[in-house]
Amino acid sequence: MGKRLGSATAVLGLTAAGMIAATGSAEAAASYNGACGSGYSVIGSKDVGDGKAFITYSSATGYNCVVTVNDHPGTSTYLDARLRIHRTDTVWKASEMDAGTYSSYAGPVYVYAAHSCIDYGGSAGNASYIQIDYGVHCG
Repeated sequence: MGKRLGSATAVLGLTAAGMIAATGSAEAAASYNGACGSGYSVIGSKDVGDGKAFITYSSATGYNCVVTVNDHPGTSTYLDARLRIHRTDTVWKASEMDAGTYSSYAGPVYVYAAHSCIDYGGSAGNASYIQIDYGVHCG
């Protein structure tokens, strides 16, 4: 009987450790992955569901870049990254976005935006839940 109790305790210990690890990873938020390339600095980010859209800027080139990073890398999910020069319509051109089922990130999407305001954002996990910041990061 002592052996059974010891085995049950070991199993419970492993289960508790597994739950702690799972909880910790489930709460981990996406971080910028450098996908825009060298010379780009993060100037903002936006929670877009199961991921985060990162807006970057290169002072050397005047370009902005956006990527949407999955909160759960390695798990395929719908990801959407959007970036454009600010305007008032809600129609996005194909060149202003990257959307699809990805395991790590969507993008990068670039736009020359020196002396302009931009619209950026995206979605992660739900194609009908697009989050956009309009008229921001004016340079």
